[in-house]
Amino acid sequence: MKTHNKILHMLKSQGALTAKTLANELQLTTMAVRQHMQALEQSGDVDFKDEKAPRGRPTRYWSLTEQSNELFDDRHDELTVQLLDSVIAIFGDDGLEKLISHRESTALVNYRLALADKYSVEEKLTALAKVRSDEGYMATVEQDGDIYWLLENHCPICAAASKCQNFCRSELQIFQTLLQEVATISREEHIVEGSRRCAYKVTPLK
Repeated sequence: MKTHNKILHMLKSQGALTAKTLANELQLTTMAVRQHMQALEQSGDVDFKDEKAPRGRPTRYWSLTEQSNELFDDRHDELTVQLLDSVIAIFGDDGLEKLISHRESTALVNYRLALADKYSVEEKLTALAKVRSDEGYMATVEQDGDIYWLLENHCPICAAASKCQNFCRSELQIFQTLLQEVATISREEHIVEGSRRCAYKVTPLK
């Protein structure tokens, strides 16, 4: 993978980063990373924000621009929206709901198979994140004390979700169903509402 692509992937997965952090993870010099960032800035794929540091000069954080979304898999956005418009025009809102319900049922079957031999919250989330990553969601799991977070750094169905947020409702419902015996889950950050990622807070049952 080219350095440019590695940098874009890191910013997509981790959010805003400094040139020093990027250099450490990529095993490059800070100067080399800055040259890459200047090129990516000129192409319109990254931007920066200087944040005041406790001491010395401000710290520069690099992040992706909205334009950079074109570099990631979006599952043919235009066609997706056209198909949804056609479903609504021909079958009405009820037809769209049936489509979403069918997708939800199919996803539940596939996810349950992936989680079949997983019992703890961590095991289930790790397996779920792998399946979601295979589908293009760039999913990871983090733990903060007793709380877990399922983080999805990309939304390959963003166009469909923006057109009809019932797709997002359906996905949250799928997660709640999968984990209902071991945890409660809520969406705390939402790409469709302008967040960098979708973040799901997972609280194990006592």
